[in-house]
Amino acid sequence: MHDIHRVESFEIVGPFILLVGFDDDTEQLINFKPALAGELFGPLRNLSLFNEVRVDPEVHPLVWPNGADFDPATLHDWPELVDALRAQARE
Repeated sequence: MHDIHRVESFEIVGPFILLVGFDDDTEQLINFKPALAGELFGPLRNLSLFNEVRVDPEVHPLVWPNGADFDPATLHDWPELVDALRAQARE
């Protein structure tokens, strides 16, 4: 079980890099590129599609037009989870 967080804001700060703000007033600077692989997340390697990111107003994850989304708790704890996400992306 993990804490429940909500994405409140984001800012595109570079290619595939977002500064994500959460409901507990914390932020994470996230480079998504290492995690962008597979059927759902691979298409986000197209920078124009990646930059269409939005915050879902209902549940508050980051979402993309192709149906990809990242759980806010995963984003909140990104530094602890990024190695596992990279490993999944390589598979």
